[in-house]
Amino acid sequence: MAGKKLMEKLNEAIGRELQVSVQYIWQHVTVKGIAGETVKGIFKQIAIAEMKHAEEIADRLNYFGGTPTTKPSPIEVGKSLREMLKIDKKAEEEAIELYREIISLAEKEGDVVTAAMFTDILAEEESHHKSFSSLLAD
Repeated sequence: MAGKKLMEKLNEAIGRELQVSVQYIWQHVTVKGIAGETVKGIFKQIAIAEMKHAEEIADRLNYFGGTPTTKPSPIEVGKSLREMLKIDKKAEEEAIELYREIISLAEKEGDVVTAAMFTDILAEEESHHKSFSSLLAD
């Protein structure tokens, strides 16, 4: 079974996934302008992917006997498209850092299933980061 620190990190990951799910969907709803119209679908697509991550991580935590959090990390929507993208790029960078830490913890505990799950999620988060970084490029 998972150690206490790993279970705490899984719950932190759930809170982050809930945060960005709401954050990105609100950005999808509120973004304005011509550029916003071209990007809003990307916000929605990534929001749905993040909700799937939250569910997957919650299932894993539940398997270990933990109680998945229902509280998202602080949500920051932003006012302009550029501000939204900067906020989102930073959120993805923080997730990448956390998920690398979770992979390391899981590997130390011999938990190959959690490590593999987060390796897959990490690849998706890096893809999201690349999308936001590319949209911010001039």
